Amino acid sequence: MDSRQRNITIMKNGSANAATMDLIAEEPLSIRVQGTPYAVVMRTPGDEKAHVAGFCLAEGIADTPADITSLAFCDGEDTNVVTVTLTAIRRMKIADHLDRRTYISQTSCGICGKTIVEDLVQSLSPVADEPPLDGKRALECLLRLSDHQPLRAKTRAAHGAAIYDRDFALLSAAEDVGRHNALDKAVGHLFLDDHLNRAKMLTLSSRISYELVQKAARARIPIVLAISRPTALAVQLAEALNMTLASLGKNDNLMIYCTPQRLIWPD
Repeated sequence: MDSRQRNITIMKNGSANAATMDLIAEEPLSIRVQGTPYAVVMRTPGDEKAHVAGFCLAEGIADTPADITSLAFCDGEDTNVVTVTLTAIRRMKIADHLDRRTYISQTSCGICGKTIVEDLVQSLSPVADEPPLDGKRALECLLRLSDHQPLRAKTRAAHGAAIYDRDFALLSAAEDVGRHNALDKAVGHLFLDDHLNRAKMLTLSSRISYELVQKAARARIPIVLAISRPTALAVQLAEALNMTLASLGKNDNLMIYCTPQRLIWPD
């Protein structure tokens, strides 16, 4: 379900040649909370329950796996609709949120960057200081991200996210046509298994936008490394939340934008 084969025509030196190519799949996923439509996201089919669990954590619908009593497909054969059922206590706690739907979830939303940061910092708490990690090993994980992207190797069109513990053991990895979805899936697997407390570093194939910082903060992941650079707003938010952001530079250098003390470089 993650890719579809397509007949194509390759033009070379004025000649047409038939070929086949794997294209990444993209379909809508409808997320319902308490039977009511909450959101529709375009994603690559697969890992739907983990995807929705990570999405619920990022959106503030759930804080712990225990807040969710059921996470199921509406129809056993239809994996494009997932419904989330919450505990009665959780439903009461987030009733206003479900009514307002005020969470910011799209890039280029037209809202002032300062307002975004102020609003998100009020709803998120800064991550705690912890012993630093080896910067060289962190960089090696980022450089090996493609090792965990079989769909990208097949289609050249998938984003990836990989999460590690403080010993750089891989905890979770996921791919998707959307960078937000890839992160939700990777986080969701750990969230459902109640192992998210082990997550200490995240590597991303994409640029770091403020939404990805928001998702990482909800998952309490203090270090985010990416192949591409962050936006200015992402750095501003990460700095306010005591998070470390870095991206790959020339000659495989690591460019650190805020809170550099979390990474050390032993001799």
